[in-house]
Amino acid sequence: MLALISFSSVSLPRFGAIFRVLATATVVFTTSSALSQPAPPETLRPDTMAARVAACTACHGAQGRAGTDGYYPRLAGKPQEYLYHQLLNFRDDRRQYRPMSHLLAGLPDDYLREMARYFSEQHVPYPPPIRADVSSATLEAGRVLALQGDAARGLPACASCHGAALGGLMPAIPGLLGLPRDYIGSQIGSWKTGLRRAAAPDCMADIAQKLTPNDIGALAAWLSSQPVVEPYAPEAAGSLELPAQCGSQAQR
Repeated sequence: MLALISFSSVSLPRFGAIFRVLATATVVFTTSSALSQPAPPETLRPDTMAARVAACTACHGAQGRAGTDGYYPRLAGKPQEYLYHQLLNFRDDRRQYRPMSHLLAGLPDDYLREMARYFSEQHVPYPPPIRADVSSATLEAGRVLALQGDAARGLPACASCHGAALGGLMPAIPGLLGLPRDYIGSQIGSWKTGLRRAAAPDCMADIAQKLTPNDIGALAAWLSSQPVVEPYAPEAAGSLELPAQCGSQAQR
């Protein structure tokens, strides 16, 4: 068998040149008995949203439903302003992950806002949770922190900002369920160490500083073990009185 493989790529608009993607791969197999060739896959057209987000879905999954390794979180259905702020944070080095910073370098705000809107409008089913292999006491500690907090240490409940169902709060606070345990733990840890930052006042950084490693492990275990009950959506803006001022929530 002789295999001839030809590739062509599509250059996105000047702002999206770094999102150059492999658009088509036509594989022609020649054998003595070959009768026909399969139709080549459809080519991504430049300056379309499908082409623009191709680099995102390569890691975050189709429609942004989440990657498979526990570190690429779900994008689908999160508040547009939250997603937009995270794109800005990666681009402007408030969140430290070099591949993301490289992909977003030089992209203008409006371009990123359109990408955020696209993923916020994707609504795909959540997979069933994987119960964390930890003790019942650890899960209970995570539940208490998530739903009640710890007033003695000045720790508000996650639910006080992310909503009673932990589905988020419009316009810019995300839901906490349906996320992998490793991702939750690593992100809280990144806030604690300063690798992840948000617009001042950075309320999550303040909270993370008060959490112990055991707290972080318990929260990640409990949150990742909870099923997502539909309809699962952010609560309306202004429906909660936040326990602290958060810069990203105030920015529009």
